[in-house]
Amino acid sequence: MKTDILSRKADYIGITGSVLCIIHCLITPILLMTTALMQDEKLRVGYLSLDYVFIGINIIAVYFATRHYAPPIIKKSLWGFLGLFTIALLLEEVNPVFEYLAYTASAGLVISHLLNIRQHRLNHVH
Repeated sequence: MKTDILSRKADYIGITGSVLCIIHCLITPILLMTTALMQDEKLRVGYLSLDYVFIGINIIAVYFATRHYAPPIIKKSLWGFLGLFTIALLLEEVNPVFEYLAYTASAGLVISHLLNIRQHRLNHVH
């Protein structure tokens, strides 16, 4: 029963996780430069490790969103963008291009989840 609820809400969870990740990534440089809170090593490491939380949220959301009713193209899009998103976040310290790839993959996840919601509504699958 709980997995049915999670399956129905997975796209919304994925959208929320991806949007929060984008916001997190956009405000991090500002917080690092402007707040004394981010000078505390423990706080900074904890805040920056939110990337792993976003990866976990998106893995769960994509898994449950694609489990039953997603059309093949949407399944491939969600899993492909999730792969790019994960790789980009894990490698963002290596090269700045990975930061932009993470933004792109996150936007791709949002769009794919929105398309999946639309597809469910068109087919009256609840």
